[in-house]
Amino acid sequence: MRGTSQRSLEAVLAGFAPVLRDAGEGAAELGEQLFTVLDALDGSAALLRALANPARDAAAKAGLVRGVLGGKADDRVVAVLVELVAQRWSADADLAQAVEDLAVGATLASAQARGTLETVENELFTIMRSLIGSPSDVRSMLSAPHVTEPERIRLLETILDGRGDEATRRLARRAVGLRRGRRFVATLSWYMEIAAGMRDRLVGLATVSAPLTEAQTDRIGSLLAQAYGKPVQLNVVVDPSVVGGLRIQVGDDVVEATVLARMVDARRRMAS
Repeated sequence: MRGTSQRSLEAVLAGFAPVLRDAGEGAAELGEQLFTVLDALDGSAALLRALANPARDAAAKAGLVRGVLGGKADDRVVAVLVELVAQRWSADADLAQAVEDLAVGATLASAQARGTLETVENELFTIMRSLIGSPSDVRSMLSAPHVTEPERIRLLETILDGRGDEATRRLARRAVGLRRGRRFVATLSWYMEIAAGMRDRLVGLATVSAPLTEAQTDRIGSLLAQAYGKPVQLNVVVDPSVVGGLRIQVGDDVVEATVLARMVDARRRMAS
């Protein structure tokens, strides 16, 4: 999401953040209701088009939201959706994506209220890492459209084995829905980025051909922090097939160690 849509999302998120803080652990229920709205939008192109249409009067769109959700959803959910549909979106799908952002943020806010946000982020990464070391058919089943969602959820439950924070389990179950064409691991990675952002951090994924020493991990983390100007949560995955021995991804950026060093050097020269 970029441009107008991104600015619209940021404006709504800024207003919704204090609502989630005040909700505390109850933010999880707001998240579930927002996920229900998301499912409705995914299931009805006509409804999504009506709510995202920039040519339609904002009051009419707000009336549609209240008509559909009035008495069925929490007033805070209705209010944030009214705010969403009043914004401008570059594409209809961006409105649905914004609802998903709000739902994920609300779920993570409940973990933040319990003091387990960092735990959830780490658990999501642990699930990703366990899949890399698992048989390929397991990874494929979790992202295979021909496997039904209930079957994917049952497989996920065997992986979780009853472990994990409540928010971790909620989000992992959503991820196996493969909504909007995203694969399971890619969705978990996106959730982790949102969690890190709530802790004012970025997420870096280092894929290496051999385990790193603690000193090497600290060095890469330090370089990333210098390059991006904020702390980076560095997660490390060992994959012997990785070319060159090291691959680092931060958001959409993919860099190698030599490139990273040059980024830091350029940032240093600009600062001086």
